[in-house]
Parts: sequence; C-alpha cells; structure tokens
Amino acid sequence: MTEPFSPEPFSPDTFATEPDRPSRTELRKILRHKRRALSPQQQRQAAQRLARQLLGHPLLYRARHIALYLPNDGEIDPRYYMAQARHRGIRFYLPVLHPLRRGHLVFSPYDFDTQLSPNRFGIPEPDFRDGLGRPPWALDAVLMPLVGFDRHGGRLGMGGGFYDRTFEFVRRTPALAPKLIGLAHDLQRMNLLPVQPWDIPLHAIVTDQGRYKARP
Repeated sequence: MTEPFSPEPFSPDTFATEPDRPSRTELRKILRHKRRALSPQQQRQAAQRLARQLLGHPLLYRARHIALYLPNDGEIDPRYYMAQARHRGIRFYLPVLHPLRRGHLVFSPYDFDTQLSPNRFGIPEPDFRDGLGRPPWALDAVLMPLVGFDRHGGRLGMGGGFYDRTFEFVRRTPALAPKLIGLAHDLQRMNLLPVQPWDIPLHAIVTDQGRYKARP
C-alpha cells in the first residue's frame, strides 16, 4: 500500500490546525476536478484494477445481494467488477430516490439490460415498484462512491446525505448493517478528513491501488 497522499496545496497539518483550512465544499471541488481530469484510458484501467481488488475482498466473499452505482462525474466505475461477479450468482441493485421519503434511497434490481430513466438530478435509475426493490437492511453489501477519503476511513461524499439518511438505522441495530464499502480513485486520498456526527461509518474503502480498513 502506498504512503498517504494529500492533494496540494493542503498538508494534513494545515488541514487540522489552520483557522482558514479548506471547507468540505472546497475539498469536493478540488477532488472532483482531479478525478474528472483522468483520461478514458486511465478510468478504464482504474476500473479494471478496482475489480481485481473487489473480487478478492474478504467482506464480499459471502455477499449475494450487492448495491452499487453508475459512475458519474469521474467516479471510479464498479461495473467491471459487476461483469465478473454476477457469474458467481450475485444479484446487483442500484440506488433509487425514494418516492415517499425525501432524501432517502431504495434499491432496485439491476443488470446491464435494465431499463433506466433519469431522476431529478439527471442520474439514470431503474423504475421502482413495490415488491421489486430490496430494503437497505436486506442488502449484504453496498458499494458507494466517494469524493474523498483518508486512510482511517474518514470520507467525503457529494454532500446530499442520501446514504447517511438511508443507513442511519445501523447506529441502532448494527447487526442489520450491510457491509458499507466506499469506492474511489486512490488519487482522492488525503491524510486527514474531518468526521461529521451524521457520517455513517464505513466498513472499508477500496481503490484501484489498495484496500483500507475503516476505523471502528
């Protein structure tokens, strides 16, 4: 595993102590720019390396119902993993904006031939119908995109809070928690990220370069 990386011009000491340290909004802008700057070939190679990391990940050995996402805005692509893992009998699901509980997600079955339509954010998602979706607590694992992360499991998302609201139940009933695994390009790694009280902790973070165990 490589040494911790912190995007310039911010060092971990500056981020931790300076009163004018970059806000989470500023960090999102910097890190999103970094991943969008990757060429199509670099994205493809990163996705292939990510697939190898996930195929051998111990948290996914027994998983049979896994949620993932469609890449957007330079996010690392989990579909190379899906293409290989579905031959093991694994079923996959995509997040769908909850039709009744604003700010929450539900999960609908997904395969490469699933019909998709854009939601209000322009992100493609399957149609959701009662009886077809899978509740969050019934998933074995959830692969979620990250904007930034640190090697201790601190994470930075897009700021909408959808995953935090959807999986808030794991604080009360951790036995029901699916394995929550963040995915990112390794260049999105920082030495230190602030943890907010509402952040639902991850079990692990996986990149194209390695695996990181999250803090308890």
